[in-house]
Amino acid sequence: MKKVSTCPACESKNIVKTLDVKDYFLTQENFSIWHCRDCDLSFTNPRPHDESLGKYYESPEYLSHDTKSSGGIGKLYQFLRNINIKRKYNIVRELISTGKILDIGCGTGELLNYFQKQKWECLGVEPNATARNFAKTHYRLKVEGEQDLQNFPAESFDIISMWHVLEHVSDINKRMEEVNQLLKSDGRLIIALPNLSSWDAGFYKEYWAGLDVPRHLYHFSPKAFSSLAKRHDLQIINTLPLMFDAFYVSLLSERYKKNRLPIFKGFINGIKSNRTAAKTGNFSSLIYVLQKNKAEAKNKLPA
Repeated sequence: MKKVSTCPACESKNIVKTLDVKDYFLTQENFSIWHCRDCDLSFTNPRPHDESLGKYYESPEYLSHDTKSSGGIGKLYQFLRNINIKRKYNIVRELISTGKILDIGCGTGELLNYFQKQKWECLGVEPNATARNFAKTHYRLKVEGEQDLQNFPAESFDIISMWHVLEHVSDINKRMEEVNQLLKSDGRLIIALPNLSSWDAGFYKEYWAGLDVPRHLYHFSPKAFSSLAKRHDLQIINTLPLMFDAFYVSLLSERYKKNRLPIFKGFINGIKSNRTAAKTGNFSSLIYVLQKNKAEAKNKLPA
């Protein structure tokens, strides 16, 4: 395990442990959540070394890498994913009618396949070899490994998306630098993240499935993500909800608590979370739409 003494985002030493959490999904190992009082980021600390992280994804139930609908949870995930694919496409379609999209963490490629059918030029990045190969062989997609990000031409994508991916990335500052370089000057960056400030996060606390330690290395509030975006000269131009996530995450959280009637209770708490979020804006998961900070770019030009 690797323990840090400063915030992984802003390098502040003003950090404090806030929660002890278990990996309920796979290993049952114990981890801790720490919080930066300066930029508001929370993070898993200590965390596995980078070379050991892969073993925490080695399960047929890790659904973003799954190629089959297995069990009730798997079928629910597949159902919600199919609904979300069309919504994600429509979000992008409102920004640009067609173009070149890079989906980082594309999993088995269902989203990119939808874009490909709409005549977009598609490229995916996926670190998991099984998921990557499925996307390539089943959907005929071009999908590269994570290490290939540095080889793509600068300013070559109209849209770069990371749907529930940034929280998994080992070095978030490096990743934000990479996507900033790859995005066209008038391009858009779309990042979806679990929201640590949501009602369901506060209700379930250490059982909240959105923590998903140690696969989730970082745990973002809107304030924390806004701080990270500003640090990399990116401007948030819109924030949108992923309303289905409240139901799915609440269901998993009920299972982690080993409560009776997890589907019923998860559904009720999903409604409670979304109702609260309708007033506060703090939905279980949030989609951030960003662009390059044009004012900052102009200031960097030579006089």
